[in-house]
Amino acid sequence: MQKSDGMNYAPKGKPNIVVQKGEFVFAAIALDHGHIYGMCNGLLEAGAELKWVYDQDPAKVAAFIAKYPQAKAASSEQEIFDDAEVKLIAAAAVPSERGPLGIRAMENGKDYFTDKTPFTSLDQLASAKAKVEETGRKYAVYFSERLHVESAVFAGQLIEEGAIGRVVQVIGLGPHRLGAAGRPDWFFKKDKYGGILCDIGSHQIEQFLHYAGCKDATVVSSKVANYHAKDYPELEDFGDATLVGDNGATNYFRVDWLTPSGLGTWGDGRTLILGTEGYIELRKYIDIARDPQGDQLYLVNQQGEKHYSLHGQVGFPFFGQLILDCINRTENAMTQAHTFKAAELCLLAQEKAIRVE
Repeated sequence: MQKSDGMNYAPKGKPNIVVQKGEFVFAAIALDHGHIYGMCNGLLEAGAELKWVYDQDPAKVAAFIAKYPQAKAASSEQEIFDDAEVKLIAAAAVPSERGPLGIRAMENGKDYFTDKTPFTSLDQLASAKAKVEETGRKYAVYFSERLHVESAVFAGQLIEEGAIGRVVQVIGLGPHRLGAAGRPDWFFKKDKYGGILCDIGSHQIEQFLHYAGCKDATVVSSKVANYHAKDYPELEDFGDATLVGDNGATNYFRVDWLTPSGLGTWGDGRTLILGTEGYIELRKYIDIARDPQGDQLYLVNQQGEKHYSLHGQVGFPFFGQLILDCINRTENAMTQAHTFKAAELCLLAQEKAIRVE
């Protein structure tokens, strides 16, 4: 697993097979972001069958097939769309192209699973909502910082069990290492990546809605800056925002591209969840200067203090739930309303952000 570079971070977990061999076939289209490997790992570990891959760049396709030799190189995305066996399209396109690709997938009768951020404009979101309504297809999103992190999964389970009472605040810290030399050109163009709150901020807003049980929220304030990456004037290397949920819970999050080279992983992602009966802290990817292994969870409640080291202990149930949702037309992995609300709020946070220097 790549731990120095978040763009190529592709977790692997213990298999949790939910379907028989050949029962659920998917394909990968658009390999612009390395998250496609994490998405495919999760689906394969849940029993899905990877049949096709397509990208305009033959080198990306060759690298993908070297990793997943069962995948056949398609001559076009339409060749994949025309295959009735394929139920789901997994994609990690350039962010500004994710919405339009999802529209094409749904128009061709496929469910769609995209890397975050799912959209770079409110118009794209509106188009996807309309197409979901028209076709009945799913528009699912890989919010990996909750879905593909075992401590984050376990935190949700603790909250559901009432371990900290009612959640009243979530604080999210999402630092990332820039690694500018290894980034593609689109990464530095705002019309392509959408802005930092739209992009990596989407993780933070989604987990707030989930942990606090919010159906909606208001963006109270938001800010962006380019403090350090002056060679890339369209890049925002810092952003933060404050939200208030429809149930009164509050959220503050900070995201940045300022992780120093001395850290043993690509970002010291943390989440602090305050409840009326206790609190949880997640140290997702590293416990600095103490344990290089991530997935450390700290719980304090009326019963005392607990530390859980969760790597390899919890698994990633989202992927199996998504597969079964596609088969049964249910919404156990994540509701469509939740997915679209997280997308909407990160776009609104980006739109109203003031720029500081």
